[in-house]
Amino acid sequence: MSSPAPLSNGTPSGQSYRPDIDGLRALAVLPVVLYHAKVPGFSGGFIGVDIFFVISGFLITGIIAREVDAGEFSILTFYERRARRILPALLAMIAFVLIAASWLFLPHDFAGVAPSALAAIGFMANVYLFTQTGYFQASSQVTPLLHTWSLGVEEQFYIGLPILFILIVRTMPAWRLKAVIVLALISFVWAVFKQADSDGFAFYMLPTRAWEMFAGSLLAMGMVPAIRRRWIAEVICAAAVAAIVAATVLYDRHTVFPGVAALVPVLAAAALIHAAPGTRTGQILSMKGPVWIGLISYSLYLWHWPLIVFWRYTLDEKLTGLHSAALIAVSIAVAWLSWRFIERPFRSKARFPAKRIWQWSAGGIGVVAGSATLMLAPGILGGSGWPARFDENALRYANAVYDHSPVRAACVADRIADHSPDCTLGAAQGSRGDAEAGADPSVEPAAIIWGDSHGVEIAWVLGERYAARGQVILQRTRGSCPPAIGYDPATDPRCAAFNRGVLAEIAAADRLSTVYLAGYWKQAPYREARLDQLMDATISQLQQMGKRVVIIGPIPTQPVAVPRLLAQQGLDAPTLPISEFEENTAWFTSHFPKWRARGVTIIEPIDRMTRGDRTMIVAGDSPLYYDDNHLSLAGARHVLGDMPAE
Repeated sequence: MSSPAPLSNGTPSGQSYRPDIDGLRALAVLPVVLYHAKVPGFSGGFIGVDIFFVISGFLITGIIAREVDAGEFSILTFYERRARRILPALLAMIAFVLIAASWLFLPHDFAGVAPSALAAIGFMANVYLFTQTGYFQASSQVTPLLHTWSLGVEEQFYIGLPILFILIVRTMPAWRLKAVIVLALISFVWAVFKQADSDGFAFYMLPTRAWEMFAGSLLAMGMVPAIRRRWIAEVICAAAVAAIVAATVLYDRHTVFPGVAALVPVLAAAALIHAAPGTRTGQILSMKGPVWIGLISYSLYLWHWPLIVFWRYTLDEKLTGLHSAALIAVSIAVAWLSWRFIERPFRSKARFPAKRIWQWSAGGIGVVAGSATLMLAPGILGGSGWPARFDENALRYANAVYDHSPVRAACVADRIADHSPDCTLGAAQGSRGDAEAGADPSVEPAAIIWGDSHGVEIAWVLGERYAARGQVILQRTRGSCPPAIGYDPATDPRCAAFNRGVLAEIAAADRLSTVYLAGYWKQAPYREARLDQLMDATISQLQQMGKRVVIIGPIPTQPVAVPRLLAQQGLDAPTLPISEFEENTAWFTSHFPKWRARGVTIIEPIDRMTRGDRTMIVAGDSPLYYDDNHLSLAGARHVLGDMPAE
């Protein structure tokens, strides 16, 4: 998560400076920083993005509307202002990321930095991240430029907004306000329509985010009448602050967002912009502390996330309270330095007149973009991800990130795909991981593996074993969708239908005798949905069909990605304690004796993944994971052991 850049430290030209808006920036930036720093109580801190969108829409629309009305608006001048406020600190931060990542990141993680840098420079980071969604999307923990998506949304909005105003003023000036209202409603309806989709469109793309900036635009255009009574303004402001606090505390990564849920921070921010002047809330927001944070808010947004990413990457462990406090302090210090020595000088027209700003902008973009392009060029740095920086042993462990099912991308129904493709393994699959070989479609399936993404590598290894017997096995897997009839998460409205379809397919396959069930059983949403009870009922339905049920038990989740852990620290790398694993999964594993008594076969990975009181991450010389929680193919073979196809 991240937030967009604040556009100016003040109000639209033609109005007096409003320190309360800088204070509102502080109310937006701090929750986001605390959310990223994993501070308890700020699970919904990402709503700061939405607050900034409203502020940006209000400030910039006011400027554009007044200048267009006065016949003084210039596209060139508008983007000169944008360049001097946005580019210097942004380019400095991206240059830092390129240098730090080239020093710290392993090849697989480093490979994604240069493309994301080029996307950020071109204000297309949101589009780039949207295209990367899915199971091969880089983890947010190794994406130091993730937060620049919001800059892309803003700049794309500001490409169209001036043109929109000019066209309306020239063709139908009386319809200006109505046109913006219609566009805002279209965007909001689109966002609500897409809010539950997991493809990332609603989150990253302008059409579903524009309504938040249009909310500020409508304020700047005078849609909302002035509040005449002080006590009404006081109540509105108090309610708005309470709404922001409530959303910050109550929302979390499982909240369906944006969409309807985004109304809370958007309307609250709009209410504070409109009603705060002259109120007690406005006075608090105008105090020196909040205003100071607001002044450095753009730099604080830019720098805090890369610092967190590199800190965690170096330490290879979860953030402790001390780490979080130190990161916040360092982020604020770096943000002040960035504001004082980068932002402020370039905003001075005396030191950097328009011509010089364009020269420096072009030069800075050329140097940073050129450096990123060189990092992408094949062979210049010794191959993709610059592997020459590391020794052979580290690279061997690091390359375990590629030890996953060859058909993982094709055979996991997730995000874009509504239903799993017809993934049939075994028979002609072979043992070398030939994703193109497929299986003999004329052979009726003997088994099926049904589950979420934790079943994918298990499916491939089972396919190898069924292939040895000339049989095939079906793979039906959907990300974050466990094999339980009745599980219907708000974050994936297609999950329930997917599972019903798989159950119907099982019922119709007379010769299909064995059903393997796999899932990421430790997940909090599964526990909160009482998945154990849903699984109990699902097992009963399968057994009533005469199917043999095999459950693949929980896989321990390690602190960070195992290939990186081994590459950086070797075989002495710390792993998850068995006691913590048992505590996290007891809600599910406590049912194993009962299910065994009903004839269910249970394969418990933990039985083959322990060493002393710790879980194992390597067997022989092969990493058992390709990330922090998914088994590698080597891990799946190790867990299944010598078990033959059933």
